[in-house]
Amino acid sequence: MATPPNMVASGLDLDDTAGLPELEVSVDAPMEFPGGAEIIEDGMGGATVQPIDFNGLEGLSQEDLIPFDANLSEFLDDGVLGELSSDLRSMYQDDLSSRSEWEDAYTNGLDLLGIKTEDRSTPFEGASGITHPMISESVTQFQAQAYKELLPSGGPVRTAVLGLKDRQREEQARRVKDFMNYQITEIMEEYDPDMDQMLFYLPLSGSTFKKVYFDPTKQRAIAKFIPAQDLVVSYAASDLATASRVTHVLRMDLNDVVKMQYAGMYRDVDLSASEDVEEDQVRQKVNELEGLSKNYSDDVLNILEMHVDLDLEGFEDMDPETQEPTGIKLPYIVTLDDSSGSILAIRRNYEMEDIFKRKRQYFVHYKFMPGLGFYGFGLIHMIGGLGRAATSLLRQLIDAGTLANLPAGFKARGVRVRNADEPLQPGEWRDIDAPGGSIRDAIVPLPYKEPSGTLAQLLGGLVNDGRRFIALADQQISDMGQETPVGTTVAMLERGMKVMSAIHKRLHYAQKTEFRLLARIFSENLPPMYPYEVAGAQAQVKVEDFDARVDVLPVSDPNIFSMSQRVTLAQTQLQLAQSNPQMHNLHAAYRRMYQALEVQNIDEILPPAPEPMPQDPATENAAMIGGKTPQAFPQQDHDAHIQSHLAMLELDILQQTPAVLAAIFSHVFQHISMKARVMVQMEMQQMQQAQMQELQQQIAQITNLVQAGALLPEMAQSQIAQLQQQMQQSQMPPDQVEARVSQVESQLLQEVMPLLTYKGEGGAEQDPLVTIRMQELAIKEMEASQKAQMEQAKLQLDQMKLEQQATTDSARLELQEQIADERSEVNRERIDVQRQAMERR
Repeated sequence: MATPPNMVASGLDLDDTAGLPELEVSVDAPMEFPGGAEIIEDGMGGATVQPIDFNGLEGLSQEDLIPFDANLSEFLDDGVLGELSSDLRSMYQDDLSSRSEWEDAYTNGLDLLGIKTEDRSTPFEGASGITHPMISESVTQFQAQAYKELLPSGGPVRTAVLGLKDRQREEQARRVKDFMNYQITEIMEEYDPDMDQMLFYLPLSGSTFKKVYFDPTKQRAIAKFIPAQDLVVSYAASDLATASRVTHVLRMDLNDVVKMQYAGMYRDVDLSASEDVEEDQVRQKVNELEGLSKNYSDDVLNILEMHVDLDLEGFEDMDPETQEPTGIKLPYIVTLDDSSGSILAIRRNYEMEDIFKRKRQYFVHYKFMPGLGFYGFGLIHMIGGLGRAATSLLRQLIDAGTLANLPAGFKARGVRVRNADEPLQPGEWRDIDAPGGSIRDAIVPLPYKEPSGTLAQLLGGLVNDGRRFIALADQQISDMGQETPVGTTVAMLERGMKVMSAIHKRLHYAQKTEFRLLARIFSENLPPMYPYEVAGAQAQVKVEDFDARVDVLPVSDPNIFSMSQRVTLAQTQLQLAQSNPQMHNLHAAYRRMYQALEVQNIDEILPPAPEPMPQDPATENAAMIGGKTPQAFPQQDHDAHIQSHLAMLELDILQQTPAVLAAIFSHVFQHISMKARVMVQMEMQQMQQAQMQELQQQIAQITNLVQAGALLPEMAQSQIAQLQQQMQQSQMPPDQVEARVSQVESQLLQEVMPLLTYKGEGGAEQDPLVTIRMQELAIKEMEASQKAQMEQAKLQLDQMKLEQQATTDSARLELQEQIADERSEVNRERIDVQRQAMERR
């Protein structure tokens, strides 16, 4: 008996079947419901298993029922997956073929490193197979400089506040910087060694990559180094942002793939490791140079992770109005096994809330030098020819020396040499049997020459040209001394830093892009609070900190790429400061020098200058006796300080010390100036309080008139606005404030002027400093008075203009109202005439 597709379970227990007739029942194979199933109970102990039909649900689409971050390959038919896998693998092979010449050039250039010595049998057995170390020396030098600059010991991340800067945002930027440096240096274990290895590959291949993503198995962010040969892009790609297809070739252990399947990241399909996983020629060359060879079979899969734009069946881009497919390809990440073609995962590669469905970027492109296409140029491309020529000349010189030191030649047939098959060792003499005559006549050596001096000179020129490409700046900096003029130093730095500065700026830009991707990963996937106590806020502010108000940047300076350059610039700044110390801050210049030298605990060597603090009058008197002029502060009791300082003038010992008297006079002038400013501020506050009280009284009167019905509310608001405007205009402008300060300062100075005198050698009282100060104050007061008069005249003129404008506006409004009334009257008459005409009709 066949079972219908929608089986109904009867709900009978096995014990209830006793006594029933036996029936032969044929049960179909269990049905699979790719979209899931729904259990519908019938109320009598039975239930119906109903497969979910996505198209049959009202108001819900397939995209609405499937989670946004789901593995879409679980919901596609095997036929669709097979066709998609075939197309993608074909595209991948086409992309590989399009860069075959690049792989050939890169593979051949790796031989210039000289890691593996070549055994040569031509032009003779045992000829030199050495490789000139010009390329490897340049690579090592670049790697050492860039590694130290891009990954300092304190952490590679710094932050900058975008827009308005305040204390809250600066603390937020500091928390972001500390957290990212903590993650990179402590948690992300692979970051340091991957950066070290990447900077070695970069000058060779010209392009390297970093992949920034969240690893679900490790539950943390990953920034993994990807060699150029493991990232394949489409032929027409110019950069990663616009590339329609990017393929990351992963060599994964079969057990790691099973872990990903168990975690739900990959589709559960049967996979088996291929015995012969095909390796590209670059990887083969790298293994050859490292001395590695595969002599056993391991469970390794070639996994292709393709970031590609697709018009996926069942998940098309829909027009929001017509609900019809637009045909626009959307970004997806398709993961498949290269050997079997099985698709493991298909996931959307755009944000759920992004209406434009823009591709999310995971890769960062580090370039040594910009190439003619997608991939950059490295030392192999730029000075590879010089490296091959230098290697050829070096081998010729070594072979010539070998032949000159161990010559060969011809001997007569009758001459017999004992043990003739064994080569002669240096310093060895053997017996020979000569039939007669001179041995010299029986042996003729070949005419070998000594190593050529011309070849040696040519080799030196080639090596200098190649080294100058990378090491020009450091070579010229090392030739400069302290006596070199500043202009010459800057010119030589500018000349020597052009190439390396441009390379370092590219690395700085790429690292900035990498840090921004890391910040996005931290904000989206890590726990919403800091794993440690933070200063100035709670630990829960982590998610809020990673917003658009803070920009993440590398610590490295894109214009400085070596310690020698940094020290030279700091030394030049120090020379300029020492040449004119009154115009420079020598403390800051010395501090920059110590920072360039990377000295730790600079404050122990160069303590910061103490900030001036308010002191009592006796301490200030002692400082002035010592020849120093203390600093006055606004919050001090100026009268007490002035009396204490004036009392010192009675000391006869100070009357013969003009330097101390000058310090006393200068300090007293500071107190007088600050006291005058305080007095003027108190006057202004009292004036403002009186005006405010008067304004409040007038407003209260206007309010009473409104409540009594004697004044319309609109007129009351107008009068209040005029009173407020008059109060603002009556406030003292800044020029008048300064004039009043000068006036009060002059009055105070006149009060203490009889006491600010000293006796010269003849005993006559003299006060030249006071006289000069009085003249300065008089001039200042006159200028301030003139400015105040001009400002007052300007205010009166503006007031007249405002009054005239108000009168004109009032007349215009009255005229407009009159015209409007007349038009309304005409319209009413026209309407009456029309109504009367209609009534007559």
